Amino acid sequence: MEEPGLRERVPHVVNTLVRRGLSFVAAEDAVQAALVRAVEVWPQDPPGNPTGWLVTAAWRAFLDQVRSDGARALREERSAVEPQPGAAPSRDDTLWLYFLCAHPALTPSSAVALTLRAVGGLTTRQIAEAYLVPEATMAQRISRAKQRIAGVGLDRPGTVTTVLRVLYLLFNEGYSGDIDLAAEAIRLTRQLTAQIDETEVSGLLALMLLHHARREARTGTGGRLVPLSEQDRGLWDTRLIAEGIDLLQKALARERRGEYQVQAAIAALHADAPSAEETDWPQIVEWYDDLVALTGSDVVRTNRAVALGEAEGPRAGLAALAAIDGTTPRYAAASAYLHERAGDLDIAAPAYAEAARRATSEAERVHLERQAVRLRGVQGWGRSGEGST
Repeated sequence: MEEPGLRERVPHVVNTLVRRGLSFVAAEDAVQAALVRAVEVWPQDPPGNPTGWLVTAAWRAFLDQVRSDGARALREERSAVEPQPGAAPSRDDTLWLYFLCAHPALTPSSAVALTLRAVGGLTTRQIAEAYLVPEATMAQRISRAKQRIAGVGLDRPGTVTTVLRVLYLLFNEGYSGDIDLAAEAIRLTRQLTAQIDETEVSGLLALMLLHHARREARTGTGGRLVPLSEQDRGLWDTRLIAEGIDLLQKALARERRGEYQVQAAIAALHADAPSAEETDWPQIVEWYDDLVALTGSDVVRTNRAVALGEAEGPRAGLAALAAIDGTTPRYAAASAYLHERAGDLDIAAPAYAEAARRATSEAERVHLERQAVRLRGVQGWGRSGEGST
């Protein structure tokens, strides 16, 4: 799927076939077959009209499947209206597919996989490699998703909120395998931004760009996780930061604030700070107050407690953390960090170890384990020093 512009044509081709009478499932399968054929043929014989070529190839793939199933009557009916190259309508159907893939009958993970296939144009193998699961497992997931929405019209498409959630989940998967899921999420969100005038869409794109700008500084040698406070800010992508801040400012100016805009505002304050010590923590706390009001999330409250600890001291952060459910994701890591800053090393060390056990990625687990070992070493040195004085 390396041909320039190939994946971008997928939504248009899928919907062209749907408007000609195919179900979404049949159209999506046919387009996948056409994409494989395009990768084989285009390098030696590039078409003059790539979209028309894909429509024709997909239609023929559908007819071949019909023939193999022995559906002669349907084959003759479809053949009578086979589209000619160049006959594809010119409108962009990406938005239509976004909402269909975010159908309320689908789980978030299934919606992400289906979006990558139908809108992103990725193969099942590519998606499976990106998620580090066997291809057969991913094929089953996609097949079940398509079965759930087979024959479903647009009477119950996903909402804008659902579509944005799918893209946000996709971005948070980050990078693994041959497919950079973070970059793919940005590409798809750019498409959505070009088609729908909604401040939260711009807010999500701004958030993605601001986080992605720090990517090169986020890991050290051997894939070691580098905390934000320790990152080399000279490695941050200033072009992405400038684009993200510009998008955010335009969205906020419209005074229709949503959670993605607020998250982007927090990311922008981090991006604006020349150093970790110069971060405007009081303003970050204010944005977290807004985010808590919008979401009511304990995860957000946990992040706010850490920010409060930076703005007003670790004891203030720990007081805020005490009111939050201890099973909340990243709670143990936040507790460990704040206790360390407060000098409570005997509490911080086991809290880091507990956070490592709850970590959702290998890099995070290794980082937290190292923090626990480091503090235990400090404690051991202190006791040894006292005994030898």
